[in-house]
Amino acid sequence: MMGFGFMGIGALLFVGFWVLVIAGGVWLVMTLTRSAQGQTTASHPPLLTSTSTQALTSAPTQTPLDVLKMRYAKGEITAEQFNQMKQDLSA
Repeated sequence: MMGFGFMGIGALLFVGFWVLVIAGGVWLVMTLTRSAQGQTTASHPPLLTSTSTQALTSAPTQTPLDVLKMRYAKGEITAEQFNQMKQDLSA
């Protein structure tokens, strides 16, 4: 009868091991999903709603030079690129 006590502890350890493995898997999937969702929302602009569409239509349209200035201000292009593109636009 002494051996049955160790079998009970072994069974509990076996179940506990699999509970930890499954919980770790769930945690890993949730962490990766949250990470992927964060990257997705950052890389894709939000969908336009009716209120944002109205705001866009009432706003004045930007000229290509305005867009070029904005890109330079954001640091997307260098001063050389800015000057070259500005000359190309004026030609």
